Amino acid sequence: MSAPTAPATGRAGFGSAAPGFPGQRPGHLPRNPEPAPVEPQRRLRAAFGLLGPRRERHLVDAEALSRLTLPVGDDGLILGIDGGNQTAVLGLCRPTRLDVVLVGGTWMAQVIALRAAATGARVAVETARPQLWSPMAQAAGGGQQCVTVHPVGRMAPQGPSSSSPVLIIRDLGARPPRGRITAAPWQSVLTLVPYLGPTAPRLLSNADIVGVQRISPQEAAVLGKMMRLGRDDVANLPSLSDNVALWCTRKDRQYVMTQPTDAESHLLGPARRMD
Repeated sequence: MSAPTAPATGRAGFGSAAPGFPGQRPGHLPRNPEPAPVEPQRRLRAAFGLLGPRRERHLVDAEALSRLTLPVGDDGLILGIDGGNQTAVLGLCRPTRLDVVLVGGTWMAQVIALRAAATGARVAVETARPQLWSPMAQAAGGGQQCVTVHPVGRMAPQGPSSSSPVLIIRDLGARPPRGRITAAPWQSVLTLVPYLGPTAPRLLSNADIVGVQRISPQEAAVLGKMMRLGRDDVANLPSLSDNVALWCTRKDRQYVMTQPTDAESHLLGPARRMD
């Protein structure tokens, strides 16, 4: 990031010549047409510091400017690492709506909640199990209420914006009812289900991305048909480790291993699939 510089033009006395101040140079205070006493001039320079060097502007032609590049990675929270040991990122804070379904345990959902809060998002949890979420919510903000826990059906509108994005987590069992607050610009919704229940077709058909931890072979077969997974993926799902999930859409898929930080391990305990 470049250091701030004084503009070449602006208000009178701040880098632009103004009527009544003939001979004023950019960056200099107005000259007094009358010779000033020595003592006031010393006080003026003492207050505003020494005059810096005056040099020509540094210019870069268009051809050289086009060769300047700045590598930037994907934007979002870090889920973990993929099979190639590269960082896997999930972009939850975005100007478009995003529905996420996680078929897994509370541990994975709480890691996502903590990391979303660390990126500056507000996290609101609607749950019938406040005893599982309240300790994490109290410890997450370090004194600030960045994670809030709400009873079922009692969550108020969160007022998302580009400067204050929101992640809503719905932990309502295998048959979650339809929520009054839905995904919107700068407001993503993550629905946590412990296994594929009767509402799975509706949830998966509306989801933009699905995360799947270890499930039974029967569930894997159902999920494979709905998400168009290959045979290898269907065969792998029943044997995933506790900290591994398959994140997929109907076109793309990626296995991600979530490695907790020391603070996350201290707060949430070791990775686990079942609560």
